[in-house]
Amino acid sequence: MRFLLNLLFLGLSFQAFSQNLLHTYSGYVRDAKTGEELIGVNVVIPSLGEGASTNLYGYYSLSLKPGIYEVSIQYIGYQTKTMKIDLNKDLKMNIELSENTTELDEVIVTAEKLDQNVSSVEMSVAQLDIKDVKKMPALLGEVDIIRSLTLLPGISTIGEASNGFNVRGGNTDQNLILLDEAPVYNSSHLFGFFSIFNADAVKDVKLYKGGIPSRYGGRLSSVVDVRQKDGNNKEFSGTGGIGLLSSRLLLEGPIQKDKSAFMIAARRSYADLFLALSSDPTINQNTLYFYDLNAKLNYILSDKDRLYLSGYFGRDVFELDDLFGFDWGNATASLRWNHLFSDKLFSNFTLVFSDYTYSLGTPEDDEFNFRLKSTIQDYHFKNQYNYYISSKNEIEFGIEGIYYRMKPGEITGSFELQLQDEFALEPSVYFSQELELGTRWTVQYGLRYSSFYNLGAQKVRNYAKPDLPQLNELIDSEEYSSGQIIEAYNGLEGLEPRLSANYRISDEQSIKASYNRTRQYIHLISNTSTPTPVDLYRPAGRYIQPATVNQVAAGYFQNFAENRYEVSIEGYYKDFKNIVDYRNGANLIFNETIETEILPGIGRSFGLEFYLRKRKGRLSGWLSYTLSKTELRVENDDPLLAINAGDWYPANYDKRHDISLVLNYQLTKKWDLGMNFTYQSGRPITPPEGRFNFEDYSVPVYRSRNSLRIPDYHRLDLSANYTPEKDPNKKFYSSWSLGFYNVYARRNAYSIFFQQTPQAQGATTSSFDTQAVQLAIFGTIIPSVTWNFNF
Repeated sequence: MRFLLNLLFLGLSFQAFSQNLLHTYSGYVRDAKTGEELIGVNVVIPSLGEGASTNLYGYYSLSLKPGIYEVSIQYIGYQTKTMKIDLNKDLKMNIELSENTTELDEVIVTAEKLDQNVSSVEMSVAQLDIKDVKKMPALLGEVDIIRSLTLLPGISTIGEASNGFNVRGGNTDQNLILLDEAPVYNSSHLFGFFSIFNADAVKDVKLYKGGIPSRYGGRLSSVVDVRQKDGNNKEFSGTGGIGLLSSRLLLEGPIQKDKSAFMIAARRSYADLFLALSSDPTINQNTLYFYDLNAKLNYILSDKDRLYLSGYFGRDVFELDDLFGFDWGNATASLRWNHLFSDKLFSNFTLVFSDYTYSLGTPEDDEFNFRLKSTIQDYHFKNQYNYYISSKNEIEFGIEGIYYRMKPGEITGSFELQLQDEFALEPSVYFSQELELGTRWTVQYGLRYSSFYNLGAQKVRNYAKPDLPQLNELIDSEEYSSGQIIEAYNGLEGLEPRLSANYRISDEQSIKASYNRTRQYIHLISNTSTPTPVDLYRPAGRYIQPATVNQVAAGYFQNFAENRYEVSIEGYYKDFKNIVDYRNGANLIFNETIETEILPGIGRSFGLEFYLRKRKGRLSGWLSYTLSKTELRVENDDPLLAINAGDWYPANYDKRHDISLVLNYQLTKKWDLGMNFTYQSGRPITPPEGRFNFEDYSVPVYRSRNSLRIPDYHRLDLSANYTPEKDPNKKFYSSWSLGFYNVYARRNAYSIFFQQTPQAQGATTSSFDTQAVQLAIFGTIIPSVTWNFNF
């Protein structure tokens, strides 16, 4: 803590002697039509070669010597604004930018400044423009932000119908997914076919794969920061769509013009309505649908204060013929207060609530009815500060805390059982500074310190071997009262250094490198190939250690042909400690001694990522390629508790090659065509290596973990979007989207399972063959059509 404070005071005092000679030029940059703050706008002083970018709330601040300057405000997709300012004192200026209306040959697609990939110290960052995402081919016409991210290098999924995603060799629970700063524990609808993010309600999405800023913590592999729209404070408007799978509607408008606004969006699928039309009673009694609701209010209280209140609520429901059913979903709420202490010091204070709940069971009129429910909740506060010393020197620091309440399982109904609740506290502080050193070097260094406390009330079991608890070695248990510390992780292991550097070879080329250490205190307990809605989280404690990863990355970045193209190649290496794996045949369902099923391990992942993008002109898009390898290792003196005899084995999500090609062609002013092609190496599975007979049953024998791979995956999707010319005298306009998913009807293997079949007619149960059966989610082309409208 003292070291962090020393770093902070050192940064604050840097260049302080020159501040009396400088004036501050600051303010907000907003969309002229909606009044929404714009993130990442470049405010440049061309004569000095200096500038600043707006932060997550649209705020910028520049410290300059007195004088008359020409200022250029640049944001892709918007008209560049140029103005002159006379800076003889501190100057506050809010700026509005209008969207660009360009000819076809000048179409530009991206939401970042033209040289962002070269000039920024950030690397290993993926950012999407929602307008581009909406043009991509989509499964059943449902625009999906998460699926779009997986088309970028270093990001992948197990396959179709898979919950979550994997980043640079990380498991799905190693991604911190934030919606207006509230953590989301399950980002999928309909068992992973779609994500919970309604693209109409999303303003900005950014994913960090490496070089993660010190303001983020709690997960090992990535951060996905999703920001909802603030609401239109100029005029009332709406947008929506009707598709084959779902319909959606968003409404926004001013509460008090230019002062406050609201946004509310709703979406619901209606597969259940079509099932009910079937004459087959085994189908029409089934229910399957999802819905979600996004809402946000924002108030400009004064020139120095702004308040945001946002929330999300979503649910999935699946019922099978009145016999069995389950539902799951997220609920989040965020309250944020922006305050300007001065033109140089910007602060944001956030309060967050997040809840993920699932339940499953049988109808109440069933003789042996039951309902199993599990919940994870967290209560979160964060206080963040940005101090703008100069255009070349910015400091960020803050403090945050998370209180967890986990209810791993409760059964009610014809019988009652309950696993004990678990509680934990995760406080942290952080600091970072970004500096330009000369004309070529930019560095960003930071430090985060996190700690974790596993708390009562709880009963904790004691085992003969605490490092590897076994049920037959249970000694006794001890009781801890409410709030009493059971286990504390507050040593030097909680230090998480972050470092990024950028060396600009020229205005069009740069070399970047980064190092970050991250730490994770909660773990998803799941031994399936992809997480399911009924998996649960458990906190670090006496028998589950916090996981850590160290990652180094380096890359070369270049723009050419007047910024029409950008290319990058990055290499990375990650070293994992205390990751969670499981014994063969582990029982994870409603297990009160689940610590006896868990095996601690290590991991490593390394790879190369290539990215080529064309972002200007009629034809735009990108090509990405990832070459990677991810391995795990679980060693133990007891050979029965080691995996693969202690040797390295591939992770469930290891894929050697991953290629994506994304193209969009603006055919005319009304028509654009889209194409996605994806190729991935097959992921590992564990086949049986033999069998033995036991009481007339054939029992498979498994030895090597993940020693076989399913066939490679590849798929082509196409789309066409029709947007009639807008009538300036009418507010209502609409468009059509036509899509074809899996154009050449590839039967991609999602998984392979093994079944026993008799060797010959009349054979005994001891005479069986083991046959591999391939499971494919989609084996045909899937068309879609969506009508979109705006008013």
